[in-house]
Amino acid sequence: MWLSVSLLADAARAEALSDALMEHGALTVSIDDADAGTAAEKPQFGEPGHLPGALWDHSRVVALFDSDADIEAALAEACSATGVAPVPAFSVEQVADQNWVQLTQSQFEPIRIEDGLWIVPSWHEAPNPRAINIRLDPGMAFGTGSHPTTRLCLRWLMDTVRPGLSVLDYGCGSGILAIAAARFGASKVVGVDIDDKAVEAANANAADNNVQIELRQSDRPVGDRFDVVIANILTNPLCALAPAIAACVAPGGRLALSGVLASQAAQVIEAYAPWIDLSVGEEDEGWIRLEGQRP
Repeated sequence: MWLSVSLLADAARAEALSDALMEHGALTVSIDDADAGTAAEKPQFGEPGHLPGALWDHSRVVALFDSDADIEAALAEACSATGVAPVPAFSVEQVADQNWVQLTQSQFEPIRIEDGLWIVPSWHEAPNPRAINIRLDPGMAFGTGSHPTTRLCLRWLMDTVRPGLSVLDYGCGSGILAIAAARFGASKVVGVDIDDKAVEAANANAADNNVQIELRQSDRPVGDRFDVVIANILTNPLCALAPAIAACVAPGGRLALSGVLASQAAQVIEAYAPWIDLSVGEEDEGWIRLEGQRP
């Protein structure tokens, strides 16, 4: 049994209060938007080099304590250390021990991308056995099919990849896009990522799906050119890597980029203009897919 303590804090003090609670006995602390689910909710998007400047005006700090912790004393000490006075109103809920593996698994259901393409966790039966079913469990690398950018890329690959084509997944994460390309019949599939854990995860996921993909570290030039190149990263690295990614696209080859918000489209289009003319192909929940063909 644990105790979950929730209280409100302003944007200027929420992070410092979170740190102080950890120093005074909290096991974990999270901060979220106290207005989430209302008209006042303020989504925040950030990426390396361009993180949000501040937390939410109305932040909710939630701290988890052992069941025998002195909550009032911990809050008083944390608030005193951060200049929060008086101690804000707070609520305490009991958190029962349970089968956390089972609980986590229950949160991940099969994901329909299209009628003929599903992402299915290993503990579920495939809803449509006749579809292409990619077996993938949540893990240490990005890409389970639940995020809009991943769905945008999967739909594009489904429409683009044909037997015999070569495909590069730049920033492969879990390997989900590379695995999908192999399942769609690509003759050569390469995935690159800067993260060792991502390469390990992608290798394991490829084995689980009985596909052959070549995985490499992206700390050196790829060297090859491909009929199809896809990169689902973020706007800043996509722009910084534009020369390297564009160089991987064969003449007449096709390129798709995601991890880009609609408001960032012009920035990425400009970065790739010296090599490939890109345009918006599809939007999903504010995220877009840019696509184009190399002359």
